Parts: sequence; structure tokens; C-alpha cells
Amino acid sequence: MNPASDFSRLELRLEGCRRNYRYFRSLLEQETKLLVLVKANAYGHGAVEFASMMQAEGANYLAVALPLEGVELRRAGISLPVLVLTAGTDFFEEMIQYRLEPSIPNIETLKALVELLQKRGISGFPIHIKLDTGMHRLGFMPDELPALFDFLKNCSAVRVVSVFSHLAVAEDPSQDDFTLGQIELFRQGATALGEALGYKPMWHILNSAGIERFPKFQFDMVRLGIGIYGVSALPDVHLSPVASLKVKILQIKHLKPSDGTIGYGRRGHIAPEGTVIATIPCGYADGLDRHLGRGNASFSVNGHRAPTIGNICMDMCMLDVTGIDCAVGDTVTIFGDDPTIGELAGRLGTIPYEILTSVPRRIERIIV
Repeated sequence: MNPASDFSRLELRLEGCRRNYRYFRSLLEQETKLLVLVKANAYGHGAVEFASMMQAEGANYLAVALPLEGVELRRAGISLPVLVLTAGTDFFEEMIQYRLEPSIPNIETLKALVELLQKRGISGFPIHIKLDTGMHRLGFMPDELPALFDFLKNCSAVRVVSVFSHLAVAEDPSQDDFTLGQIELFRQGATALGEALGYKPMWHILNSAGIERFPKFQFDMVRLGIGIYGVSALPDVHLSPVASLKVKILQIKHLKPSDGTIGYGRRGHIAPEGTVIATIPCGYADGLDRHLGRGNASFSVNGHRAPTIGNICMDMCMLDVTGIDCAVGDTVTIFGDDPTIGELAGRLGTIPYEILTSVPRRIERIIV
């Protein structure tokens, strides 16, 4: 039996989620719609659980990366409109069946969808046109727009619900000229699209950092991603961490120098006066990066920090709890209020996204 299944949990704090949502909502005009990203299992938080909270809180739209992520939400009873950001061409049947709205980044994808819709006798199917304004990942380049316009003019199979683009460096003040250039290029493309269609789809380009730093360009809708999960682009804004990864101590050992070493590779060394270790059910298969081993991180045990000792294993790791009053069954916080997700990301030289999305589904999500 996997020990993590009984002793590990990712706690999702409903009130923290609400506070973050209301903070971003306060930056917007009343009529501006708010889309919340729940892709990648809601950034590791649990897609169904988080989508349910966002639906109850009043979000207007949800977005996922893959069609099957959207299918999961529908099967769980989520009724909000769902934008699929990387729809591809292989799951159009499922998207039609489950009322999912694809992002269209190129003419080939659009033609494949329209061919199926026409075979099925479907008209007015909702789509979202993506423009490439400088990210150069997905989307129509400016010189590709005339062909798009020509195709859409005589196409009743689809209706363009929105046109959008993605900012590359909205969080970086030193590159604001580039961001403003992206916004202007988007404005031009979106305006031309509306003129070609004869109606105006919703516009959206702001991500979480954009909402905080460029609210004057909120247009018709904004896309709230990492911000709702507690990470701000502004140094003086302290959002509420929503997720806390917690585990329970499985065993405590009082080791003497003569006991040798600790863990794989014998990388954990016992102090001359002896070392007390606590083994916890969290390893690299639970998203705990191996680079946090060997004392490179410490976790909270009964109000005290306990550093890792030895290498992190697949399902477990060991902590040095020498001098800390603790017992089998006590709770250890891997991240949450202390340490924060930002602290761990800093130690790894990465971003909070990577740590959050690394928490696997075998870790139970609990709303508290």
C-alpha cells in the first residue's frame, strides 16, 4: 500500500480562495467578465474542487488546457462555459458532446472543426480566436488574418465568442514597452476581426499579472490564473495561499553515531551527539523535488522548522527533528503559510506553478 494515500493531503482553504478572488474582482469594472484557469488539475489544487468553488463564487468562465480536462468538469456537474486553450483536432466530437468551446489558433484547426460541424448539421458553435501578438507559441499572426476573415465571412457553422491573446512578460516592469506593444497589436487584430464578422466578440488579453499591472486594458474579460491560487505580481501585495500540503509523521528514530548513515546513497549523516529523525510519507512521486533533500529545505513541525536529511525517496523523506517535541501522527507542513510556496520555488530556482502542478492526484484534495 502506498503510505502517502493515508497520511498526505492538500488542503484547499475556501476563505483564502474567496479573498484572492475578491481582490482581483475589485480591480475590474463591474461589467468585466472574469475567467478562471483550472488547467493542469487547477494548478495542482484539484480541478473539480476548485471549479466548484469558482462557480459558487461567481466566475463567468473557466479555462482548461486539454479537452479531456473539460470533460472531467462536465462529468462532475460543472455548468460554466469552458474554454479549451489547446483543443487540437482529435477531440472535436467530445467537445461538441460536452459543450466545450475550443480556442482556434490557425486556419487548419478551424477548417477541421467546420467540416465536422457541417457533417453534423450544427451551426453557431462557439469558438475563440487566438491571436499571436508576440508570445509566438500559438495563434494567428497578423499576416494570416485576411485568410481567416475570408473563411469566417461565409461560415455559419461557428460563432466567434471571443478573440484573445497572451502576454509574455506582463509581470516585468522593465519590459512594459513590449507588453504595451502586444496590447496595441491585439487591439488592431481584434478590431479588424469584428469588422470582418459584422459583430463584436469579447476581447481578453490580461492574465493575472496583467490584471494587477494593466487594469486599463481589461476590455470585456480577463483571465485569472496563478493569482487566484495566491501568487501576486506585485511585491507589496500579499495574497492568501490557498493550498497547504500536509503529511503526518510515520516514525521517529533516535540515532547514535554508530548507527551509520541515513537514506539512499548514505547521504544523511548523524551528528556526533546523535540525531533524531522523523520519516514522513512524501517523496518525489508526491511532487517533492529531490533537490530539496540533504538539508536544502525545511518543513514546519509543531511550530518549528525541521530540515530534510539524506536523499528524498520516491514515497518518503526524512527530517532532522532533533530538539523538536513531536510524535508519530503529528502534522508536518511541506508548504502553505510556513514555508510558503514562494520560498520553496526560490530554493529550487523555479516558479510556484511548477511546484503546485507537481502535486499528483494520489494526494487527496480537501476543502477546508
